[in-house]
Amino acid sequence: MTVDSSLNYSFGTRAIHVGASVDATTGAVIEPISLSTTFGQSEPSKPLGIYEYSRSANPNRDNFEQAVASLESAKFAVALSSGSATTALIVQSLAVGSHIISGGDVYGGTHRYFTKVANHHGVEASFVENLETDLEATLRPNTRLVWVETPSNPTLKITDIAKVKQILLNHQSKTGNKVILVVDNTFLSPYISNPLKFGADVVVHSVTKYINGHSDVVMGVLATSDSELHDRFRFLQNAIGSIPSPFDSWLAHRGLKTLHLRLRQASYSAQKIAEFLQSKIAHDGSVLHVNYPGLFTHKNYDVVLRQHRDGLGGGMISFRIKGGSKAASVFTSSTKLFTLAESLGGIESLIEVPAIMTHGGIPKEEREANGVFDDLVRISVGIEDTDDLIEDIQQALKKASH
Repeated sequence: MTVDSSLNYSFGTRAIHVGASVDATTGAVIEPISLSTTFGQSEPSKPLGIYEYSRSANPNRDNFEQAVASLESAKFAVALSSGSATTALIVQSLAVGSHIISGGDVYGGTHRYFTKVANHHGVEASFVENLETDLEATLRPNTRLVWVETPSNPTLKITDIAKVKQILLNHQSKTGNKVILVVDNTFLSPYISNPLKFGADVVVHSVTKYINGHSDVVMGVLATSDSELHDRFRFLQNAIGSIPSPFDSWLAHRGLKTLHLRLRQASYSAQKIAEFLQSKIAHDGSVLHVNYPGLFTHKNYDVVLRQHRDGLGGGMISFRIKGGSKAASVFTSSTKLFTLAESLGGIESLIEVPAIMTHGGIPKEEREANGVFDDLVRISVGIEDTDDLIEDIQQALKKASH
């Protein structure tokens, strides 16, 4: 079966069939892994097929990119060796002297690249607490890119993408300067949100997380419908060589086919867990505050209802626990089903303390100004049975409170 990605099939159908045609030679339903680094030619510079060298293009990478582009409602997708490599490629596409504006509550690796790598290549980054209210005053004549995480990592702030886009369009009409809007969609995946539909120019993912979903691939991808940007990114992908292996591309494509099923379950469980954690605030005070987009008490819940499929909150939760860093340490060390580890988006549930793990490289004052305190715990909800996960959290909270 061959599914045209432009046809109006539902998400799950496209996830399974786009880029996954039956092999023409063997009839295999699952695509083979093409490990060859080079491809034969009939004459000099005349390949036998469409491939010449695997850094430039590979069948498994092409198939994965087609699937991602379809699910993000994009014309193009470019797969890279990691989420961080994706960030690097986009920043390297900017001219020397460019300025970036980013939300302050951003993944530690992104913050690290903006502040400790991009600056050495003549690109400066500014961080703001609220892009919707602070962006306009922060724009400069040389601002060329705005970076949005929604939900943000790890406090799960929601940004109105359409509102940010309008600010940038107004800026462009006044100054003539176009600013690229990039949205990191890692926390939600294409199943829950498609940022391009709300005005983003580029959407990025750490494929390592929900898209692959099985904690066995490190990989990244970007998607866009802008032909000029795509050509620039494709050139850099080949020139820099930060490409995923055929096997990783094959694994990620396999994981993508069950994305909708995994995210439904993870979001369902996360909603129940967030509601349980919120009930603890009034019940015994063991929890101080809960961050979860699916809660109607979330500051931008109205935006969630507009930007997210069916108002789903996704599988990520963060909360502040009573007892400070010690309680956070005891709690995260006492869970039985939640594995204490960095990363997120796998079938298994994970738990961590951002202040000393994923966001440990950000200065404490800056970290806390964006809500990342020593008592903040971040949870990645997997697809285990919901009641088992809640019981695990409950028993760990009891240990942390003694």
